[in-house]
Amino acid sequence: MKAVSGDLPANDDGWAYEIKWDGMRVVAGVDGTGTAAGLQAVSGNGLDVAPRFPELDGLGAHLAGHTVVVDGEIVAFDDAGRTDFARLQPRMHVADRREAERRAAATPVAYVVFDLLHLDGHDTTPLAYRDRRHLLAGLVEPGPAWQVPDHHESDGAALLAAVSDRGLEGIVAKRLDSRYEPGRRSPAWRKVKVRRRQEVVVGGWTRGEGGRAGRLGALLVGYHDPAVPGAGEPDRLVFAGAVGTGFTGAELDRLHARMAPAATERCPFVTPVPAPVARLAQWLTPTIVVETAFAEWTPDGRLRHPSYLGERIDRDPATVVREPT
Repeated sequence: MKAVSGDLPANDDGWAYEIKWDGMRVVAGVDGTGTAAGLQAVSGNGLDVAPRFPELDGLGAHLAGHTVVVDGEIVAFDDAGRTDFARLQPRMHVADRREAERRAAATPVAYVVFDLLHLDGHDTTPLAYRDRRHLLAGLVEPGPAWQVPDHHESDGAALLAAVSDRGLEGIVAKRLDSRYEPGRRSPAWRKVKVRRRQEVVVGGWTRGEGGRAGRLGALLVGYHDPAVPGAGEPDRLVFAGAVGTGFTGAELDRLHARMAPAATERCPFVTPVPAPVARLAQWLTPTIVVETAFAEWTPDGRLRHPSYLGERIDRDPATVVREPT
């Protein structure tokens, strides 16, 4: 289940509020055996991510005797205790178990569990959010790499202000009576952002200059929009600009290797790309999703001053649309 973007509810009646976590959405299940082998962890687009996060191994033992499916976010914290998507990047892209264990020592992650979908043979998705939360809090106690965060049933404005002061991403407002609707983006969950973020699909790239000569210079990005002729197709995009900042040297190299198999002669953008950019572009089949921070949308529909935050391997590119601001 996903949230829509929006403003705080006009009043708190019937709503609860949670922090919006800046990480990787993961649904995890345990089979009751109490073993690491009995744990499954799947990203939003169906990737098996359990080998990437060995910290989750103990969750099976913690929930031994129960068959459980939970929803939550894998996060990495910075030195100030804030979730940091960029810090999570070196962990997300390593599927080799041994390498993941090595990186876990340097960059640990935590699983923030915020919903309960199944418990001991019972489908809990039809239950109200308030009831699911009550069951979850009684089931999952804080562990070395997992937690059930607090939710607040009043004063969403105060939580949003506190989140803003801490430099966090935002909050999510959830209807107390809402059921869990798998696969749906529902107005019963409303994400209220402090910082402007936008997921985009990479449709091409240009080579760098100066200190980045011979390497990736900028990503050419876009999104899907069924209202624009052709842009509702999985391989066709609305052009949203170029992203040329926010990369580390290692990430430039990783992205370059990642994009090589996606090279194509066909431009995936159905709206105009500036001619000087198009002449230098290497087009890509639009299969890679990245997240950006930006100042605003320009009148012609481009991201102003976008900065790269990281690749979203947990997103289906066909579902990436322009978020309301």
